[in-house]
Amino acid sequence: MEVNWAGNLTYSAARVHRPVSVGELQGVVARGPRIRALGTRHSFNEVGDTPAELVELGGLEPVVEVDSDRARVRVGGGLRYADVGRYIDERGFALGNLGSLPHISVAGACATGTHGSGVGNANLSAAVAGLELVTAEGDLVTLRRGDEGFDGAVVGLGALGVVVALELDLVPSFQVRQRVYEALPLDALFPKFQEIVSSAYSVSLFTDWRGPVINQVWVKRRDGEAVVPIPAEPADGPRHPVPGMSPDSCTVQSDIPGPWFERLPHFRPDRIPSAGDELQSEFMIDASDAVAALTALDAIRDHIHPVLRICEIRTIAADRLWLSPCYERDTVALHFTWIADTPAVLPAVARIEEALAPFAPRPHWAKIFTTPPDALRPLYTRLPDFQALADDLDPSGKFRNPFTDKYLFA
Repeated sequence: MEVNWAGNLTYSAARVHRPVSVGELQGVVARGPRIRALGTRHSFNEVGDTPAELVELGGLEPVVEVDSDRARVRVGGGLRYADVGRYIDERGFALGNLGSLPHISVAGACATGTHGSGVGNANLSAAVAGLELVTAEGDLVTLRRGDEGFDGAVVGLGALGVVVALELDLVPSFQVRQRVYEALPLDALFPKFQEIVSSAYSVSLFTDWRGPVINQVWVKRRDGEAVVPIPAEPADGPRHPVPGMSPDSCTVQSDIPGPWFERLPHFRPDRIPSAGDELQSEFMIDASDAVAALTALDAIRDHIHPVLRICEIRTIAADRLWLSPCYERDTVALHFTWIADTPAVLPAVARIEEALAPFAPRPHWAKIFTTPPDALRPLYTRLPDFQALADDLDPSGKFRNPFTDKYLFA
C-alpha cells in the first residue's frame, strides 16, 4: 500500500505508474481516465490522492541545468531540493530561499505554496519562472512568466497537469550563519515583533504554547549581515525545535558560516526530517495581524499544547500567484506540528481556526485543516480565473480529485 510521509493517509489509487521517460509519461497521462502526480508524499491530507491512478516521477532523468547568463536553473519534476542545492552552489548560484525540509520535491512544494521564512523572501513558488507540464491529452506544454495563465498555473495543486520540469530564478551564491536564542517572553516579543522577525535574512520563532513564551528564535543571517540584538539568551549548544529531541538531525547552529543550502533548512537531508512521527497544520494571515493573532492563540493555549509538538512562526513576502496563501499580502505563517493522533488533533485545529477567523486565515493546501469550502473559496479572489484556466488546460477534469472538486470546483 502507498502511504504518505506521516502515515496518516493511505492512498486510494487503483494503480501507481513509475515512468522512466517523459514520452512514457505522456502516454500514461493520455490513456488514463483520471490521474494525479505523487511527489515526496509530504502532504497530510488528500490533495495528492485519487481513486484512479497515480504517477511518480522519481524514475525520470534527474535534470539540473544551470543557465548562468540568465541566472536560471531548469530542474526535473521528480527532484528534491536536497538533490539540487550543491550542484547550483558549485556553479556560483543559489536559490533565494528554502523550506525547513530539504527532503521535499521541488514540483510538489511549488504546487502547494510551500515556503521558508524572511520578511523579504517570498514563498518557494515565487521563484518559478517557467513550467513544463503534460496536459490531459499527453501534450507537453510550456508556460513562462508573463504568459497568460502563468500566475495561476504555478500553485496549481496538480489540477492542471503533471509538471515534468521547472525553471527557477537564481541569485549569487551566499553564506549563512545560524544561531538559536531561547526563552523570549511574549510581552517582550509583541512590542518588537516586526523588528525581531526583520533582524536577519530568515527568522523563525518556536513555541510549545505551554506558557506565554517563545521557546526558541532561529536566526539565519547572511555572512556579513549586521548582527541585530535579540532580547533572549543565546542557546549554549545545538537545539532541536521540538523539546527533548536530539539536535543531530538539525543544521549547524554555531554561528559558523556555511553554504545557503546547508543553513537555510532547519533539518539535514540525510536525517529524519522534523519529528518524524507527526501531523501538521498551517495557517497564513496578513503580517499586520501577527500580534493580534498570536494573542488570540495565547488565549487558547490550554487547548493547543496537550496535542502539540511545536508551533513555528515565520514570515513570507507577498506574491502574485492566484492560489498562493500569500497572494497579495505580506504574510505571517502559523505552523503547528502535532502528535500523530488525528482524532485528538482535529478539535485543537478547529479551535485554532475559530480563534484566527477574524484574520482571514488561509490554510496550507497540503496540511490538516477543517475550514469548510464555502469559507475557504472567498479567500482566493482569483479562483474564478483559476477555474477558467483549468477548463482550458483540462476540460475533461482528468487531473481533478475529491479534494480539488471540494475546494476549487464545487
